[in-house]
Amino acid sequence: MSEIYHIPAMLQETIEGLNIKPEGVYVDVTFGGGGHSRAILDRMHALETGDLKLENGHLYSFDQDEDALQNAIDDERWTFVHSNFRYLRNWMDYYGIEQIDGLLADLGVSFHHFDCPERGFSFRFSAPLDMRMNQTAKRTAADVVNSYSEEELAQLFWLYGELKNGRGIARNICKARAQRWIERTEELVENLTPTLSSREGGIHILENGEIEVPAQYKKDLAKLFQALRIEVNDEMGALREMLVAARDLLKPGGRIAILTYHSLEDRLVKNFLRSGNLEGTIEKDFYGNILTPFEIIEKGRTACEEEVERNPRSRSAKLRVAEKHG
Repeated sequence: MSEIYHIPAMLQETIEGLNIKPEGVYVDVTFGGGGHSRAILDRMHALETGDLKLENGHLYSFDQDEDALQNAIDDERWTFVHSNFRYLRNWMDYYGIEQIDGLLADLGVSFHHFDCPERGFSFRFSAPLDMRMNQTAKRTAADVVNSYSEEELAQLFWLYGELKNGRGIARNICKARAQRWIERTEELVENLTPTLSSREGGIHILENGEIEVPAQYKKDLAKLFQALRIEVNDEMGALREMLVAARDLLKPGGRIAILTYHSLEDRLVKNFLRSGNLEGTIEKDFYGNILTPFEIIEKGRTACEEEVERNPRSRSAKLRVAEKHG
């Protein structure tokens, strides 16, 4: 199940970047299919010596989606935390953990979410406009689409989707929802541009529930659905809170490894690891040396050609690794 659920990008490079110690305390804040967590545990076991007790090292894995529980790991060193990673600090306090040796975050959406039609993450399927990572959360993508003002939608599409025609899309959506509530993926797709709702070059829903879309619109549709997903799950807000908590929890010499998949989150992670603050403000000492809690280990590594061929979704991944100064 875990191989279908998600294929981790740059798995070996990410694990090596963490510089794992068998007695260390580690956190995987994006458990998903469990690929990274299993690799961390395997490395901890492989490095074990007879002088180390089994209970010394431990891994805590976060995931807010109940579906991830099906990928649970049977290991005494592993604890599953069913929560959003924005609450990292709270949960470490709960478990009595004052410092950690390393943290991993794979910010990519799992294959499971894109390939599960009823979750509404993809424009490829006819489905309810949902997009909630936490299925108990109240706000859905339909709520955003139908309740935000035209100006708010336009800003959302530009900020989180970098859609140049975001204002036109927002205008089309507002006109359509004045007639009826937009509650399904195909109804949203139809409003990307009036062309899509015309007979020629329009969308077609196949018998298996898949949506056929003209190739020239797929890139913008991907950006549109990305923007809505980020907003529904407050992904940027959660990332900011997690980064600050990780900075404070890491031991001197501890490492943080983060895989990003779009420019907005990558820019935030890059500036945070470089400066140590969310604003990305560089502070220097009297001699002009940059004052930062981190030493950069990986500056934005990308997947090799062979991996991209095996796993096309790894093409947009960037790996950033930093070590906390002593």
